[in-house]
Amino acid sequence: MTDAQPLIEQLLARLCGGSITAKDYVGYFLNEYGEELVFAQRRGEKTARLWHSDADWQLFRVGDHSIRVGEVMDGMITVSGLIINQPEATWLSSCLAASRHLRRR
Repeated sequence: MTDAQPLIEQLLARLCGGSITAKDYVGYFLNEYGEELVFAQRRGEKTARLWHSDADWQLFRVGDHSIRVGEVMDGMITVSGLIINQPEATWLSSCLAASRHLRRR
């Protein structure tokens, strides 16, 4: 019998229904409304993957220039068509910066 805990990547993959491995850079965020976001960047891919519980865990491809302010409405923040709030945008920006070295140029 083993007491080994599941890897965080396995837990996040089950949560969002995405393909996440121990080789991915991953991030998790819980906003003030109880909505969850999962970020995963695989080495060599041009974009990262983002899932948001409020969007029924739909997969969004994101990259260094995906976050937009005021594109749809003045002051509204969007990423790949998904409306996000300021704390989510700050977290996502941090994930993108931390995983930039993994993205293929």
